[in-house]
Amino acid sequence: MHARYLDLHAVQHHPPSCLNRDNHNLPKMLTIGNAPRAAVSAQNQRRNHRLDIEADLGEASARTRELPPRVAGRLREADWPVDLAHFAAGQIARSAIPKGLDTNPKEDHRTQAMLLVPADGVVDDLAAVCTRNRPALEKGLAQLLAARDSSNGTKRTAPKPPPALLPTEEVAACLSRRTATISLFGRMLAGLSDAEVTSAVQTAPAFTTHTSDLQPDFFTAVEDWPAQGDRGSAHLDTAFLTTGAFYRFTTVNLTDLARNLDGNHSDIQHLISLFIRTFIMTVPPAKKTSTAPHTVPDLVAYAVRDRRPVSYAGAFEQPVQAAPRGGYLTPTYQVLDTHAGTLSQLIGTTHRIGHGYATAQPQDAKHLGTRHGDFDTLITAAVTDTTAPTQAPA
Repeated sequence: MHARYLDLHAVQHHPPSCLNRDNHNLPKMLTIGNAPRAAVSAQNQRRNHRLDIEADLGEASARTRELPPRVAGRLREADWPVDLAHFAAGQIARSAIPKGLDTNPKEDHRTQAMLLVPADGVVDDLAAVCTRNRPALEKGLAQLLAARDSSNGTKRTAPKPPPALLPTEEVAACLSRRTATISLFGRMLAGLSDAEVTSAVQTAPAFTTHTSDLQPDFFTAVEDWPAQGDRGSAHLDTAFLTTGAFYRFTTVNLTDLARNLDGNHSDIQHLISLFIRTFIMTVPPAKKTSTAPHTVPDLVAYAVRDRRPVSYAGAFEQPVQAAPRGGYLTPTYQVLDTHAGTLSQLIGTTHRIGHGYATAQPQDAKHLGTRHGDFDTLITAAVTDTTAPTQAPA
């Protein structure tokens, strides 16, 4: 069976801001079509989408390396000896998969790999597993300490780490639990296939449709209690910002999402609706206190397709030129609409189930489908089209 996809496109102007920083604390940039563009990484978008959806659902997940230390802390709260709680934390990682997860023993066995787990209940559940198996943990710790004592002052190799002492199936069951966003964005844990979830969401880096350069913003912090003779500036620095019309694209593999949610029709539709709204309204929060870049998209378009998704990023390989009186939103809208029409002619419409758009632009698009007057109506139409029957080949 071929997969079905929900493609989402947005064009959004952001005023001077720093939506996503690089390792030099500068706004991220990409070179596209031999021209510099301001950019926002896919990882940045996905994280903020996940957090916003979790806030709407009241169901948080945690991407973390701190799960064993959290369990150790919970056991210490229950009056476990420190060394036994530390040993139990290591056993959480050792028993998770056949070969065990790599950890840092000096940090309460903080895992080397990040885990994505439900935030609520997983620490308590793992602590309960340790409690039920406390005699085995105490015996294992005693054997480990005895082996260390017997090797002191000798040239013998260090004792081997203890075997897994917790029931692997119980630890794995805790790590394999899902939230709605885990079903949406996926999860990978090498060696624990039951915990792996194929991501239903594919996200592209966002970028400006036109050339965009770093813009310096010199600023000062004023001393409110200046000493005599001070001019009042306690700190001087230059921040770098970008601005422009950004194109964003993401697609949802509806077939994978249905599989991840065990085909629950109401859950699928509710999560799709939440994701579309989040895609439309979420703004990366970097430097929000000093830039407040809280605009909304000028255009949002969707298409439901069978077999494969289709991005419109190619419309902007050649940088868009500003309108005669300035501004990039209107020419970006026109270029994207023209490109959508070109692609429809090239690949045909047999596998396009439905499409539509909503925009602040006064003129109608010719190739983006049905125009909707607001985002709410657009979301309803998109969700409806996700379940429309497949078109028969002409």
